Amino acid sequence: MQRIPALYGVIGVSVALAAIPAGAQSGTDLLEQLKIMRQQLEEQRARVDELERQLRASGVVAPANAAAAAPSQLERMRGTGNLPAPQPGDPLQAQAAPAVPLAQPVYPSRLAPLRGTGGALADAGQAQGDAAVGRPPAPRAPEVAPIFETPGVLTPRGKVVFEPSVQYGYSSSNRVALVGYTVIPALLIGLLDVREVKRNTTTATATFRYGVDNRLEIEAKIPYVYRSDSTVSRELFTGTAAERAFETSGKGIGDIELGWRYQLNDGGVDTPYYIAGLRFKSRTGRDPFQVITDCQTRCVGQNVTGTGLPLDLPTGSGFYSVQPSLTWLLPSDPAIFFGGFSYTKNFKRGNVYRTVLNGDRELLGEIDPGDVFGFNFGMGLALNEKASFSIGYDHNSVGRMHQNGVVIPGSVRVQLGTLLLGYSYRMKNNRTLSVSVGAGLTRDTPDVTLMVRMPFTF
Repeated sequence: MQRIPALYGVIGVSVALAAIPAGAQSGTDLLEQLKIMRQQLEEQRARVDELERQLRASGVVAPANAAAAAPSQLERMRGTGNLPAPQPGDPLQAQAAPAVPLAQPVYPSRLAPLRGTGGALADAGQAQGDAAVGRPPAPRAPEVAPIFETPGVLTPRGKVVFEPSVQYGYSSSNRVALVGYTVIPALLIGLLDVREVKRNTTTATATFRYGVDNRLEIEAKIPYVYRSDSTVSRELFTGTAAERAFETSGKGIGDIELGWRYQLNDGGVDTPYYIAGLRFKSRTGRDPFQVITDCQTRCVGQNVTGTGLPLDLPTGSGFYSVQPSLTWLLPSDPAIFFGGFSYTKNFKRGNVYRTVLNGDRELLGEIDPGDVFGFNFGMGLALNEKASFSIGYDHNSVGRMHQNGVVIPGSVRVQLGTLLLGYSYRMKNNRTLSVSVGAGLTRDTPDVTLMVRMPFTF
């Protein structure tokens, strides 16, 4: 900086000489002009000296004896974003003003956003600065596009999630029952019962979840069901060949469910998360034994008249049930593998009556529905920071039904297999649109199911 006045002096002289006209005369006029320019140069030099003194006093400019060392030191620290600590005897320490501490960047304790989560952060580990800021909360499982009934992510502590959803299911089946005996293979003596059933079920559900802490959440589901069946059939045990078409429907509140889920361990990258769950299903919906069945007096045994079909469809199962489950998620970049096991215990009912035509009631006795064992597995993959894709398989094995301690004739174990595809798009920080499509792989499974859900976090 001691060369600044000389530099400005040279510049000033150059500018002054450049301002002299080419045809200027020598002599007294030239001497006067030089005198005026010398005076202006002295004023500029004094002004530069005053500015240099103020800069040194503020500590911005190092003294002259440190000028040679400063450039090499700055070159070493250039691009690092850090300032060197002053050393004892360093001339910079003597005259430099105390540096204003810069705000240090605050890094989250859980940095690893797992691919396949639709842009959500997964609490997969701890950063090195956790010890300075305190113990972090329990890591949360990564998010995936939900395709199963049990979500893979627990609600954060103190947060409320409201998730409206709409599910549509369609199934069709054809049945031909031969009631009689054959004299020869080509001749049947008896009756034919031919039925073609097409079912449409739409369920709108309001789900509420609350995070008790970082490992525990509770849930409540309130469904509203609308069903419509179209059945082409003929009356049982009659000789008529005429077929009848039945159009039935039903709507109302379904079976309300309550549940909780608890994260058992601290998972992470290449370490699975385990989530235990318990769900209780009520029988708030209209059960199958309350609707009127198309039978004159009886639907079982002799003297049966009518189709045996319900004139109004139920909206509930008619039984209480409890379902424990275990869900696991394994983050493995760039995908997340997930699955689970569940067992549904349906509680039996005694003194069950079925309502038939004319208001009569038919005693069925004790009904024990079969229990259900289920499992599912799948994989989630992130398409970008906001969108994710999931594919999975869901299977349920429904046990045989008993009446008065005896297996109902014709009741068999039913296998329900569904292939599921799910898509999820994060529209905002607290809003995600999820769509899942299911295709039935077994005869008793609905042909297609479609679910749209959009959770809101508060």
